[in-house]
Amino acid sequence: MADARQTALSEALSEPVWPASPPLFRIAGVALAVALLAYPLVFTGTFSHHLMIMIFLHAIMAQSWNVIAGMSGQISLGHSLFFGLGAYASAVLYVKLGVTPWVGLVAGMSISALVAAAIGIPTLRLRGHYFAIATLLIGISAQIIFQRWEWVGAASGIWMPIERNNPWLAFQFHGTKLPYYYLSLLFCTLSFAVVWFLQRTRLGMRLLAVRDEPEAAASLGIDVAWHKVVAFMISGAMMSAAGTFFAQYVLVIDPDRVFNLELSVLALLMVVLGGTGTLWGPALGAAILIPLSEFTRTWFGGTGGTVDLIIYGILILLICIYQPRGLLSLVTERLRRRVDTL
Repeated sequence: MADARQTALSEALSEPVWPASPPLFRIAGVALAVALLAYPLVFTGTFSHHLMIMIFLHAIMAQSWNVIAGMSGQISLGHSLFFGLGAYASAVLYVKLGVTPWVGLVAGMSISALVAAAIGIPTLRLRGHYFAIATLLIGISAQIIFQRWEWVGAASGIWMPIERNNPWLAFQFHGTKLPYYYLSLLFCTLSFAVVWFLQRTRLGMRLLAVRDEPEAAASLGIDVAWHKVVAFMISGAMMSAAGTFFAQYVLVIDPDRVFNLELSVLALLMVVLGGTGTLWGPALGAAILIPLSEFTRTWFGGTGGTVDLIIYGILILLICIYQPRGLLSLVTERLRRRVDTL
């Protein structure tokens, strides 16, 4: 049995996989792209734009978590660490040194990738819940450190100075949310393109092998630990980009907001709800949970945060019981059956 699994795994890793998409799916993709581009021109309300910006931002976060968990099988509970590093890197460079947030974006992604490597090399050799506990403790430790670090504002955080003369250079748009909308859409598209490409490369195939059959993958010469570290670095850099965008969107950050454990849990929930290890699962999860969060806060005021968490828990419980592969599997199965009947 072990030899058969190794043979099958070896054949799967020999060449990248490029599955053909049915024409109907391609048409649906084009229609979705047109709809997203036209959305802010049709729905011109500020809240409508803000809602979609939040969906795009959280879809990036979910896709980031999907790389480490869905592709390499490691559960991270401290992913807010990279979100906070991205937010603080761009904010500190802009406030302290006057460096444009676009440079801060690259700096934050680089720092997050290096930190992910530094964390991953010793901890990714752990399995199961041990790695999850390690990342949880590291994330909490980072929040405590930044709460006491006076140079970066300590618990009060950082307030970005308002810039109206060079909005694109300063990554600040005060008159309209349209630039934020299209930039968040661009960032989200790039994050999905990274995962789409990764799934179709030899590296992606090896990561899936490491996730499903680590012993068989190691027997074929795949460095399991190294591949997990690479996945963690890619995941951390993606999460950092979301943090940078968030910092420039709200223009004020503090440790309790950007290193919050809730961000890590929310990224996990979106992926599990949509479908772990899939390309579109994180987007589906974000499209469901973020409007739910925003509307419950609108309807219930300050208690909305508690209500949406209760609903999150109920949804995840139902998904784990009745559709453990996520809602995307239910949607794709019905679509494929309809395509087959055409």
